[in-house]
Amino acid sequence: MPRTRPVPDPDPADAAVDPLRVWFRFIRLNRRVTAAMSGTLRGIGLSIPQFDVLSTLTEREGLTQQDLAARLYVTKGNVSGLIDRLVEAGLVERRPIPGDRRSHALHLTPAGADLAAQGLAAQAAYVGRTLGRLGADDLAAFEGLVLRWRELARSETERPDRPKAD
Repeated sequence: MPRTRPVPDPDPADAAVDPLRVWFRFIRLNRRVTAAMSGTLRGIGLSIPQFDVLSTLTEREGLTQQDLAARLYVTKGNVSGLIDRLVEAGLVERRPIPGDRRSHALHLTPAGADLAAQGLAAQAAYVGRTLGRLGADDLAAFEGLVLRWRELARSETERPDRPKAD
């Protein structure tokens, strides 16, 4: 008769925390934070998608719309209309890319850079008033959990047997 190792009883502490409940709390927290930042950004004349574009371009100007869409996890079509409106508002400009007649490099105008800086300052202030109030150990532990979750989510999307989204 083959010998099997006994299966340990589940840790009661593990059973006390329901991952689905944690998920819902995380989603609700995301909505609360998004709503708070949305109101703050509206006060300086930006929507969250507009701020996403401007703040991304502060990190790396010269992106194409396709590159920007990939960084923001949205479709190129979603970015196209948004960029059109930001160009019309004088916040972003499209510049030709030598040797590429179909794509343009996206750059902030001085007004766009100023508005992005205001949005980044507002974001930093909000983070300071909320997440920044956690102690260093809690913040480090939270970052570790978020990074581990991100890796699990990445590995899930890379599974070959994963059903394709409609």
